[in-house]
Amino acid sequence: MDITDLIQKYDTRVPRYTSYPTAPHFSPEVDGTQYARWLAALPADAPVSLYLHVPFCAQLCWYCGCHTTAVTRREPMDSYADTLLAEIDLVAEAIGRRLPVTHVHWGGGTPHALPPERMVQIMQRLRSAFALTADADVAVEMDPRTADEAAIAALAEMGVTRASLGVQDFDPAVQQAVNRIQSFADTALCAARVRALGIRSINMDLMYGLPLQTVAGVARTVEQALDLEPDRVAVFGYAHVPWMKKHQALIPDESLPGLQERYRQFLATEAAIVGRGYVPIGLDHYARPDDTLAQAARDRSMRRNFQGYTTDTAATLIGLGASSIGSLPQGYAQNAAALPDWRDRVRAGRLPTARGIATGPDDRLRRDVIEQLMCQGEVDLPATAARHHRDAGGLLAAGAQLSDLADDGLIVWDGARVAMRQEARPLVRNVAAVFDSYFRPQTQARHSRAV
Repeated sequence: MDITDLIQKYDTRVPRYTSYPTAPHFSPEVDGTQYARWLAALPADAPVSLYLHVPFCAQLCWYCGCHTTAVTRREPMDSYADTLLAEIDLVAEAIGRRLPVTHVHWGGGTPHALPPERMVQIMQRLRSAFALTADADVAVEMDPRTADEAAIAALAEMGVTRASLGVQDFDPAVQQAVNRIQSFADTALCAARVRALGIRSINMDLMYGLPLQTVAGVARTVEQALDLEPDRVAVFGYAHVPWMKKHQALIPDESLPGLQERYRQFLATEAAIVGRGYVPIGLDHYARPDDTLAQAARDRSMRRNFQGYTTDTAATLIGLGASSIGSLPQGYAQNAAALPDWRDRVRAGRLPTARGIATGPDDRLRRDVIEQLMCQGEVDLPATAARHHRDAGGLLAAGAQLSDLADDGLIVWDGARVAMRQEARPLVRNVAAVFDSYFRPQTQARHSRAV
């Protein structure tokens, strides 16, 4: 089947598989008491990673699918910082010892929406509560429009090693259509300031499928972004879900590119990025060949978590801040998403876990299978089951579906090993969904389009 026909046939909504089971299947059965037990049971010497969520932006971009809100006043920022410090203390108390930390990721929203001195204070508290390793990767998501010199100086003081600059698109008409006006000059200045203060690694986030985007336009944006010599680039397809994110209703449906146009935009971005020497990583990331992410992809140590593709191999991710999700050997735990709820729980001296899911042996096996598909594009089902001391029968029960995918040309399937065909790589999430025992067609509205 021709790839354009495949795109048409498999144009469904499927999870992004940054976790398994995925977030729609979390429930209130996992609460702060359960989470505290999980934290206390963590191995004393096993490294963990940390994620801090800051749900504030100076302005709300209409395409945004994150837990964030537009705030400019100082008081909510200080209140949030105070509560975040208190949550760090609660988590540290539940753990009962200083665990080693190899990765710290600040996301949002816009983390540097917090006053610079508060970010420094929070980072100091993290270093007190946890034992950051000498080579710990400390990453921060940034908005070049609002990252002034004071904010960037604070990031350097915090020991940030990697900055992720949000770009999306440089076309003024597209920017106007999504309420994000950001010049190339502002982005270049931000990158220069970051590098001047010793933060050497830079990522850039781009998007396709936005209103008014064209194939030529997205290719032009890629070329401009690559002129700033980022180490990594992520290119995401816009997920239009106005029934979940009400502000997206400000983007008229008729302004969005159609399915085949979206696919051509994806091809144009990939061709431009690979043409400049970057290596494709998984579904939607690219990296310089000498970047640690490219190295991890080559040696098959690359992982996938809520921040996307990563070199982070820690078995535990501790989430801090409103709506953040933690991943532990026992399962997933998500904080209350609403700021007042999260704040009140912490102020009452309770871990603010609102929902989650405990994972069993079958969940862990299927998570491994799905992660291998998402990261390496292939998986040996019997070998993976054997590593988990499980029978492969449950996985091989999907043989009929896999045979259909093979007949359509998405995969190579020999009865044991599944391998994505290179030209069908954009549809890897459809293949992963075959092994998702929770996924039901009626839940598709919760997820983004496959391409």
